[in-house]
Amino acid sequence: MQRYGAAVSLADLLGVFLMGALWAPAALAQAAPSQLERGNGPEPSTLDAHRCQEVACGNVLRDLYEGLVTEDARGRLVPGMAERWSVSADGRSWTFVLRGNLRWSNGEPIDAGQVVASFRRAFAPATAAPFGELFDALDNAQAVQAGKLPPERLGVSAPDPRSVRFRLNRSASLPALLTLPIAFPVYLPAVETHGAQHTRPGQLVSNGAYRLAAWTPQANLLLEKNPRFHDAAAVAIERVRFQVTEDAAAELQRFAAGDLHITEVVPPQPLASLRARFGSQLRLSPYLGAFWLGLNVTRPPFRSDACATQDCDERALALRRALSMAIDRDKLTRYVTGLGETPAYGIVPPGIAGYVPATTTWATRPQAQREAHARALYRHAGYSSDNPLVIELRYNTSTPHRRLALAVAAMWRQTLGVQVRLRNEEWKVFVQNRKQRTITQVFRGGWIGDLADARNFLAAFGSDGPLNWMGYDDAAYRERLAKADAAKSESARNAWLRAAEQRLLNDDAAIPLYFYSSKHLVSRRVRGFESNALDRHASRWLSLTP
Repeated sequence: MQRYGAAVSLADLLGVFLMGALWAPAALAQAAPSQLERGNGPEPSTLDAHRCQEVACGNVLRDLYEGLVTEDARGRLVPGMAERWSVSADGRSWTFVLRGNLRWSNGEPIDAGQVVASFRRAFAPATAAPFGELFDALDNAQAVQAGKLPPERLGVSAPDPRSVRFRLNRSASLPALLTLPIAFPVYLPAVETHGAQHTRPGQLVSNGAYRLAAWTPQANLLLEKNPRFHDAAAVAIERVRFQVTEDAAAELQRFAAGDLHITEVVPPQPLASLRARFGSQLRLSPYLGAFWLGLNVTRPPFRSDACATQDCDERALALRRALSMAIDRDKLTRYVTGLGETPAYGIVPPGIAGYVPATTTWATRPQAQREAHARALYRHAGYSSDNPLVIELRYNTSTPHRRLALAVAAMWRQTLGVQVRLRNEEWKVFVQNRKQRTITQVFRGGWIGDLADARNFLAAFGSDGPLNWMGYDDAAYRERLAKADAAKSESARNAWLRAAEQRLLNDDAAIPLYFYSSKHLVSRRVRGFESNALDRHASRWLSLTP
C-alpha cells in the first residue's frame, strides 16, 4: 500500500508559524464531550471496503467494519467476528468459528453464509478489488478475479452457519490478511438495492464499532457508536469525526488551535522545534515501510542481461553498487528527513515477528570506506571524471521528495562525479512512467506494509507484474520465494524469505535509503493511542478525558 500525501510547500511551512491568528479555535470543549476529532488526510476515495486501496479510506473502514480477525491497539492479532480459529497440519486449510451474537448495524443477524457471499463479491471481476492480488494464496482467487472461474469456485466455504473455511494453495499469513478491508463483510442487500450508493449515510450497513452518520464531501465524515456491535459496551467514544486534512501544515495548525485531537501526519520541520512546541503530544515511532530508489535494470546503463560477456555484466552490477554505497544514509535521516526515520540497508523493515531482515554485505563499514570502494567500482564500470555517468532521477512532485533527490544527487556528484538530472512529475504521470519502465533510469520507490509479513515487501520482485518497477528478473530469487510458499512451518518460510531478500540485495536492483516512522500529534486528552508497526489506530480502543 502507498500513503498518498499532498505536497507541503514552503508557504505551507511558513504558514504554520505565521498564520496562527487566522484559525479561530474550534472549541473542542464546546463539542460533545465524547466526540473524537481526527485528521485523516485526503478525502477517502471510497467507503466500499472491497475497493479501498489507500490509508484515508482504510482508517474510516476499520471503525465501520470488523473482519474475522482484527488488531488491538498495539497491532496484535485478536479475534474479530471469529471467536477462534484453527489451521490444518499442512497450513492449507483454515477454519474460523463465528461469535454467536453478531449483527449488522441494522439489527439483522450475520452468519457464515453471508461472510462467504461477501468474499465472492470481493473477488468478482466486476468489483475489481485492488488488493485481490494479496490473496493469491487463496484457492482459485486469481482465476476468479480474472473471470476464468465463477465466484463459487473461490476457496472459501461455510460448512455450517457459524464456520468459515478457507483453502490455500500455499502457506500464507491468513489471519493477518483477514484484517485488510477487502476481507470485511459487506451487506449485500444494500449493494443490490443501491449499487455504488450503498456507501452513503443512511444506506451503508456495517458491522463494526461505529456506523456512518454523515458525510460532507471534502470536509468530514461523522461516525456514531453502533449499539449492535458485539463489544459495544467497551467502546468509550460515542462519535468520531474524520476531518479531511490534505494540507499537512494546516492540519498542524488546526491541532495547535484545539480543532483536532489527532493528526494524520506531521509536516517536515526540525524535530527539536516540534518537540519544544508539542512535547509528549508528538508521537514518532517505527513504521512498517521502506523507502528506496529503484534502478531500471531492463535498460542501459543498469541492464545486466543485455551484456554479451561476464565482464559486461560485472560492470553493470558494479555501477549499481557504487551508486548505493556512495549515499550517506545517516546524513539523509538526520538532516533531510529528520523525523525518526532510520537508515535502511534492506528492503524489509524491522518489526515483523519471527523475521530477521537481510542487509547489504557492506552495511557495517564506515562511510569513508564505503565511498572509497564506491569510487573503485565506478571506475571498474567504465566511468571517470572524463567520462561521467549522466542519469535521470525521477520522483513525484513533493517538497520532501525533492529535498531527498537533491541530497542524493549532491552525494553522487561529490563522491563519484555523476551528473544527475532531476525529473519531478505529477503523481499519476509518475506512477504510469514508473510502471512502463521505458523512460525511467533511477526513480523514487518504496512500500508501506499492508500486513506484517516480509512477503508483502518481496513478492513484487518475483514476477513481471505492475509493481515490479525495476524489471528485476532472477530465477534464483523466484526459486527462493517458491520455497517459502511451500514451507510447512513459519520458521522455514521466514528463512527462505530472508534468503530471497539477500539475493535481491546482492543484485543491487534497488537502493535502500531509510525505513519510515509514523508521525502524529495526539492530544493529551486521548487515552489508548498505542504505537504499532502498521500505524493503525481504531477508535474503539481510544477514550477521551474531560
